[in-house]
Amino acid sequence: MNKIMIIEDDPKIAELLKSSISKYGYDVIRVNDFDRVMDEFHQFEPDLVLLDINLPSYDGYYWCRQIRRKSICPVIFISARVGEMDQVMALENGGDDFITKPFHTEIVMAKIRSQLRRAYGEYASQTEERMLEREGLKFFPERLELIYETKSVSLSKKEADIVESLIERYPRVAGREDLLEKLWDDHAYVDENTLNVNITRVRKKFQEVGIKDAVETVRGAGYRLNISWAKAGEK
Repeated sequence: MNKIMIIEDDPKIAELLKSSISKYGYDVIRVNDFDRVMDEFHQFEPDLVLLDINLPSYDGYYWCRQIRRKSICPVIFISARVGEMDQVMALENGGDDFITKPFHTEIVMAKIRSQLRRAYGEYASQTEERMLEREGLKFFPERLELIYETKSVSLSKKEADIVESLIERYPRVAGREDLLEKLWDDHAYVDENTLNVNITRVRKKFQEVGIKDAVETVRGAGYRLNISWAKAGEK
């Protein structure tokens, strides 16, 4: 039974979420002491977290960063904030998805199921570790790790999915629709800007291992990994 943690300070919304999610057989808890979020996180060890932005003491961005120091479990932000920058901040601070209030419980459940499948279920890593390698660049999907020469960097699940698609399609183009479908089963509900933010994060990760301008935008099509071109540009 998957365990879901709800970090929401509006008791009515928190109880609605808990009641709705519990009906589908999940083990659900609500955080009530917002000064002990991480204590409850460690005790419960959730498989997925639903996280509000506006919280007492510290906001959801802060708590997501704390969670990311200990776990790569999926984190879905749920907030009344609808601005693009709020979604950008949620993703930049380690979130995997974003739902705006008011919400339909069917969408919440669809996103929960999607994240759980990708993290632990039918789309999760296989028992035998895989490695994808292109021109000296090594990617370990199960480790969520990217390695080039002597440098390595850890990836979020979303970043890893994008890197995997780019490497698998290399040197061809990975289409935007293909990436959206790989990242979000219900991509009809995903804001276009969400993919752009994740691509930006992936570019930064390539830079951290020493490959600049590795992800090329192909107008009207998608994105292409240019390892050879990027490496040549450093010389």
